[in-house]
Formats: sequence, structure tokens, C-alpha cells
Amino acid sequence: MLTNYILLAQSMHSPPGFMIIPFLILIGMIAAGPLFFGHFWEHNYKKVAVVLALTVLAYYLFVLQDVHMPVHTLFEYASFAILLSALYISAGGIYININARATPAMNVALVAIGAVLANLVGTTGASLLLIRPFIRLNIHRIKAYQIVFFIFIVSNAGGLLTPLGDPPLFIGFLKGVPFFWTLQHLFTPWVIAVALLCLVFYLVDRRNKITDYEARPEVVAKADEETEFYVSGKRNLIWLAIIIAAIFLDPNVIDGLPHIAYDGNKFSFLREIIQLTAAFLCYRNSSKTALAGNQFSFDPILEVVFLFFGIFFTMMPALQISAAIASAPEYAKHITPNFLYWATGSLSSFLDNAPTYANFLSLAMAKYDMAHNSVVEVRQFAAGTGSDPITLTLLEAISLASVLFGAFTYIGNGPNFMVKAIAENAGIKMPSFFGYVFRYSVPFLLPVLIIIWYLVVELKLF
Repeated sequence: MLTNYILLAQSMHSPPGFMIIPFLILIGMIAAGPLFFGHFWEHNYKKVAVVLALTVLAYYLFVLQDVHMPVHTLFEYASFAILLSALYISAGGIYININARATPAMNVALVAIGAVLANLVGTTGASLLLIRPFIRLNIHRIKAYQIVFFIFIVSNAGGLLTPLGDPPLFIGFLKGVPFFWTLQHLFTPWVIAVALLCLVFYLVDRRNKITDYEARPEVVAKADEETEFYVSGKRNLIWLAIIIAAIFLDPNVIDGLPHIAYDGNKFSFLREIIQLTAAFLCYRNSSKTALAGNQFSFDPILEVVFLFFGIFFTMMPALQISAAIASAPEYAKHITPNFLYWATGSLSSFLDNAPTYANFLSLAMAKYDMAHNSVVEVRQFAAGTGSDPITLTLLEAISLASVLFGAFTYIGNGPNFMVKAIAENAGIKMPSFFGYVFRYSVPFLLPVLIIIWYLVVELKLF
């Protein structure tokens, strides 16, 4: 996802404002469909997503005569869908079972482990590895809020420490931000965010008194015998490692890799071939016991692939219009850490957070006449040694917002929808799009985001 939407917006004619309507329709359908016309949505969401995406695509190709933006989006979507599918398949063959009493403390410990793991295998990898054992652990007391806090912590906030953690940070790494910059500058905000969310989760989970343990003493006896941790399908960990390692095979960073050259950009295909091959071999050789234990099916990943096909293509006008507006010279004076935190966060909540990161990194660097496509200048910007030392705070604001706000809606970050789909496939009734936002994100996540902003961006304490 390395598209420079700002340059595209400046070099092409920006689409008219009414072209964001298909995106709004799709978001509205995702939000309202399962709630008000569930039967129709369940059987037709693929058609709705594809038709809306092709409508926008046709407008770009035949009215705007803009091939560049669709091609960039296609490559980005392909990389996104292939990586997510490969991780889903490899993790689906790893069966993790935890025999323990599902107490609030145990749940917090599990999501905290997931927050650490997210920095090693990515938020997607950690989410897919742990969501099923998390559900099984709480099977007698599972509630939607537990899945939501899992999304907050494991699928988003946890991946703040390394470029492997979340796609926006990986984009920064590919552009020149040093690998350990996130660990050095975002460690304290990571601790604060994860600790606060874990604390809130613990307090909320303590109120969940409806447990099957009280009605079934034998469950208590078994859980209290010994805390056991069992893993089946360990060989899939090798395929998972291959899939994650392949992420680094980017022709824009490593010279000599085979690639598709278009419009001055190098688009990878070797990485995607490796990931697809690993996923195929992984599934073919997976333990049938592990797959059965995980109740593995392709339904959740198909839902994500189709819906995000619609999201990627219908959000093209929204990204391009916002980039064109933000890059106007009269707005340069407003490019402050506060603006970048809230603007990046707002767009990361409702658009994909990776291109949003790329947009605002380019915008922030342009203010200081620094080139986002220069590795040397990106490193200077990250070190705060550019024409103004505030550049360090600017990058911190962009990084924090793109990762943390990705949890605000189901579509802010790829793993969110994946976890939701897996939970629903397990029979858990998840909140609607707006139910997620107003019942959980606003009362629980937003205060944490405000605290991070005040301490890190406004007071610059860390």
C-alpha cells in the first residue's frame, strides 16, 4: 500500500464530490444490512460490494479517463487480500487450547500476550492465532464486548512497537523510517494505551456474572485441576513464518527483485506468489484435527475479501479528494501535531489506515520541503533533524493516530472485520457497525485516545 495519493490527486483531475456516494452507500449497507435486512444482506453482500466498486471503477476509466488510480488500487488490494488470506489459512490450521478458568484476569492476560505478539507476527497474525482460543476459553460466558476489546487491544493498539505490528508502520519502514524508531519513540504510548484498555476490559469483564461455571461444577473442577496450554498443528508455524518473512520482499526496498513496473512504481508479485504458495501448501498439509477443532471454513475470509474489494475501490474518490484538499498551500500552516493526530485518526477510522498514513506523512514532509520518496529525508524527518525539530512529533502523531484509531470501526483495519467474521461464524452476535462505534468505541476507546493525545501530542511528555 505505497500509493502516493497526494501526488495522484495533484496530477490528475480530482473526482467530483458526488463520487463518494457509492462509498457511503457501502458503509451504510455494512452498518444497516445485518440489522434491518439481514437475509438480503447475507445472500447479496458480495454482489453489492462488487457492483458499487465496479461503478466507481467505470467512472474513473471511462469518464475521468484515469487509469493510474485504479491500477494503484488494484495492486494494493491484491497485496492486502493475499496477505490476509494467507495468514487466515495458516492460522486456521493451528489449534491452541487453554484449559483454565475464564476469569477477567485470565482474559486480560491473554489479550496482553496478544498485544506483545502483535509486534512479532502483526496484528492480523496475532488476531488469527488467538481469537479462536480466546472464544473457546470464554465459551460459557462469551459476550460481544469481549470480542470488541480483543479488537481494540490485539488487532490494533498492540501492534504499535514495530513495523511488523501494523500496516501503516510497515509503510513508514519501507519509506525510510528506521526499524526500531517505533520501539524507541512509541513504547511509552503503547504501554499507556494497552494498560488503559486492559484496565477498562478488566473492569467491564468483572461485571459479567453470567457464567456456566456456576451451573456446572464439573467445568470448575476441570478448569481448576491444572492450567494447560496445548498446541496442535505446530508445523503451520513454519508456513506462518514464511508468509510474514515474505512481506519484506518489496522491490521498492530491495533492488533486483522481479516486479511489475508501472507509472514510475515497482509493484511486487514475487511476495504474493510466495504467500499464496505457502497458504496452499499449508492448507493441503494442515492437521485435520486442528482444522476441525477450529471449525475452519472459508466463509469469514470470503466476507472480508469481497467487502474490502468494495471498500478499496469505492474509497478512491474519498482519499483523492481529501488528499487534494489537505495538500492545498493555504492549509500548510495548519499542519501541526494536533491537526495530524485528529485528522489522521478520523480518516483512519473510516478509511483504510495504511494509505491514510501515507497521505499525511507526505503532507507533513511537504510542509518542510522534504521528499517522502527520499529515504534519507524520511530518516531525517523521523529523527527530528529536518528544518524544524517538531517533525519528530509530527511523525509520532501520524503513527499513533493511524494505528490506534484503526480500532474505531470495523473497517479501520483489516483484522477488525476478520475477527468479527470469525466470532459471528462461532455463533456470537456482534454489534452492528454503528452499535460497535457508539456502544464501545465512543465510551471506551475514545477516552484512551484523548489521554494519549493530551500526554504525548499536546504536552509532549513522552
